Amino acid sequence: MTSTVAHINRIGTANPPFEVHDAFLRFVSSELPDKRMLYLFERMAARSGIERRYSFLEPITLEDGTITDAEGFYGNGPWPSTAARMARYKRDAPRLALNAIAALGTDIDKTKITHLIVASCTGFMAPGLDQVIVTEVGLNPDVERTVVGFMGCYAAVNSLRLAHHIIRSEPDARVLVVTLELCSIHFQRNHDLPSLLAMLLFGDGAAAALVTAEPRGIGLRDFRAMTIPETTDAITWAIRDQGFDMHLGGEVPARISAALAEETMRSDCHGLLRGQSPDDFALWAVHAGGRTVLDAVQQGLGLPPDALATSRSVLRDRGNMSSATLMFVLASMLAGQSRGPGLALAFGPGMAAESFRFTFEG
Repeated sequence: MTSTVAHINRIGTANPPFEVHDAFLRFVSSELPDKRMLYLFERMAARSGIERRYSFLEPITLEDGTITDAEGFYGNGPWPSTAARMARYKRDAPRLALNAIAALGTDIDKTKITHLIVASCTGFMAPGLDQVIVTEVGLNPDVERTVVGFMGCYAAVNSLRLAHHIIRSEPDARVLVVTLELCSIHFQRNHDLPSLLAMLLFGDGAAAALVTAEPRGIGLRDFRAMTIPETTDAITWAIRDQGFDMHLGGEVPARISAALAEETMRSDCHGLLRGQSPDDFALWAVHAGGRTVLDAVQQGLGLPPDALATSRSVLRDRGNMSSATLMFVLASMLAGQSRGPGLALAFGPGMAAESFRFTFEG
């Protein structure tokens, strides 16, 4: 008996209206008092592989040269409290989610959606973003809702895993998966170089995916997770009085590269590669966590130079949008009508790697 296969039929994506990457670079350059630190920051920024990031905060330059935003959210005085940041999330997250859902197309019958999965780690609100989506989109009030919260960059994989299991158990289900992050509302004011380099990566974005049993688009095969030993503190995301504070340890790329190199030596079916060789995969959908992360994946798996071109393109044009990023990579592949077997990878707190194998169908 052949089991039902879940497919991502469509993916819609959305970003806020304002490009902020250049303004952020100019702001940090004007704030850093230490010339050596400024040199290191500018050198790393030039090598980041990022050209654009987006936010609902419109950057402006005042007459005295001060770089801020049009609403003064990040002004000259104390920067906003966590409460103020959550108020921004409550205001802006719904409209970004609705834009991503609208990008799926107007021919989708929203009343036939049976399940809604929402992933986000940059804000909290109640009634939740899932409930707002149900009301504003016009989904049936009895739609089954699940929220994947505070998992970070690999939350998209966990959300798709839930959709995969739902479709396998209920073949007539139609699952709407939304991943959304407003990373830019959590910028911190400090002169700590590692913190500034972490903030350099992140931007805002949302993606919406329709997952059904219809054999169109991206077929989801199987899911697998692993935790890299002794890396608990390598990636953390702490809630503090002035927003959520992201920490990315400098050891992250090296640990990823080493762990993936070990995976290539395994011949059993329980590893991330399922006993296969990297050469068996034509497509690589890797979360664009940063240039050094993508370099680590390429080196650890021994991939050719162009294997991660789609991920690098998303990083260049959008930055790291946490849980939404992998969906942007898959959306680009879907739009390009890619073909062949693929492997998706994302890394996050733990430090854990989440993965799934996929195929492209007509």
